[in-house]
Amino acid sequence: MKISEKHKHESERLKLLESYSILDTLPEIDYDNITAIASEICNTPISLVSLIDSKRQWFKSHHGLNVSETTKDYAFCAHAIIDPNDIFIIQDARKDERFFDNPLVTGEPNIIFYAGVPLVGENNLPIGTLCVIDNKPKLLSQTQIHALKALANQVMNLLELRKTKARLEQALEDVEQINQELESFAFIAAHDLKSPLNNISSITNLFLNSYGEKLEEDGRELIELIAFSSAKLRKLIDGLLEYSKSNTILKEDKVEVNLTELVKDIKGLFHFENNFEITLKSSLDTIFTNRTAIEQIFINLVSNSIKYNDKPKTEIEIEIKEDDSKYIISIKDNGTGISKENQDKVFQIFKVLAHEDKFGQRGNGIGLATVKKIIVALGGTINIESELGAGARFYFTLEK
Repeated sequence: MKISEKHKHESERLKLLESYSILDTLPEIDYDNITAIASEICNTPISLVSLIDSKRQWFKSHHGLNVSETTKDYAFCAHAIIDPNDIFIIQDARKDERFFDNPLVTGEPNIIFYAGVPLVGENNLPIGTLCVIDNKPKLLSQTQIHALKALANQVMNLLELRKTKARLEQALEDVEQINQELESFAFIAAHDLKSPLNNISSITNLFLNSYGEKLEEDGRELIELIAFSSAKLRKLIDGLLEYSKSNTILKEDKVEVNLTELVKDIKGLFHFENNFEITLKSSLDTIFTNRTAIEQIFINLVSNSIKYNDKPKTEIEIEIKEDDSKYIISIKDNGTGISKENQDKVFQIFKVLAHEDKFGQRGNGIGLATVKKIIVALGGTINIESELGAGARFYFTLEK
């Protein structure tokens, strides 16, 4: 028996094999189907997807054979991968000086005929073979050889897809980790800034109330500017905290939400705005969803409807319908509306389109970004129908 020499690029070949993370994995039907087809086409009782490690050959699929690996010293496939560019055929191993006394020839599985097509990866490096085996001498036709090569290509396609999938999963995991770290940073930074900022705001207001009349006009304007800037920054920090906490909200379980009570609670939050009306239009009494999430969505959208409204009376209509798989919800107002060219921009974080709302406050571009983030994470979509001066209708879906 003659033991195969090592491949001339053995270390690179083994690194390539390792990169597929395939060794010692469980059987998979896709590989088993290929070996079954190979045996059928070549009319052989055995077909293998054999991967050549440093000391063994391991079978990802072993049609017609009950073992999952053998030592590399006995492996016909170790000889086959030396020339990765052609099929390796032994018509009668008993008459070949390399194999006549091989234990796989003299004992089980009594290999006499062998044909192996190298499985070739990048840089023309072979990692194993797709082979067929018989216990009697035989020949393969050109058609059978072409079919066997095509099946070997399919094995490599499966392995490449496996590697690509693993890379994508790792990339997604890395991105998710980065996002979590960024959101944690935003939350911690915003939370730590909030306390000293509240102190600045409180002290500034106290100073104005206690000493404002004693200040010259220029001095009073400077103190008022500090108070205004502090309030604006506090609003931005509150928005960042809201955005960063949205992932925590999504972890809550779904519950039954009474729609009348929900709308009543939302109205109560905006009692300071005396001249507004919210009506509910729905044949449903309840919906089954994440309560905190739906409240957060409604609060943001209703708040915008009130703030960006130039009519004597703000009118808001909430409509809720359903189909077999989702709830369809819309919030329509009679406000200033949103131009067509800006409708895709309103959901971008930190994107501020209006100079100020009707209370003289400038937004921070976080609220609607938070709304979209929550809705998408809940398996839904959100869109806008609006024209300048004719109000806006935000409509979105939530998976049941």
